[in-house]
Amino acid sequence: MTRKQVAIVVYDDAEVLDFAGPFEVLAVTDELSGYALMDVKLVATTAQPIRAVNGMQVVPNATLADLPHPALVLVAGGVGSRQALKDEQLLAWLQCASATAERVMSVCSGALILARAGMLTGLNVTTHHEVEGYLAQLEPTATLCMDQRFTDNGKILTTGGISAGIDGAFYLVDQLYGREVALRTATYMEYDWKPHNRAAVRPTL
Repeated sequence: MTRKQVAIVVYDDAEVLDFAGPFEVLAVTDELSGYALMDVKLVATTAQPIRAVNGMQVVPNATLADLPHPALVLVAGGVGSRQALKDEQLLAWLQCASATAERVMSVCSGALILARAGMLTGLNVTTHHEVEGYLAQLEPTATLCMDQRFTDNGKILTTGGISAGIDGAFYLVDQLYGREVALRTATYMEYDWKPHNRAAVRPTL
């Protein structure tokens, strides 16, 4: 089995748990599977350290150019998302990467970036409650599902605010590798994961 490349997109003023939570879930899943499933990396426009929300300094593992075609793409949110959605290099990379990725997931206000990239047209979406109005402006064709922890549109997933990204990451593991693998990770992390809690929304056909 070939390890899936996972790109977790970060930028200045990204919310720490938005990227650190999913990173832990996915990386621990890989660790407990003998490093056979996923190669999880934090990626940014450049290799320079970023300053996350509240001052955490983070050095990306790779640049966007280093990972043009990851299997999984996760886009963190945070107050920096307002500036990141103006980053034409990031938007172009997302559009290209999403064309070949198996799954693309936003966490929190990372949905704003996906919306700006034109990736949420007509989809069921959720985000942090403080930016739902902004998301509606960016993509008026999307259906806001703010009572959902996360939404699943097949390829594109969105999660609610901050901690919801952890549940979204567990959902991805469950979908890709099965319930037993996901529960093993949750047990190791001592995380009270509820697979059926506020289930993902699928679009009406």
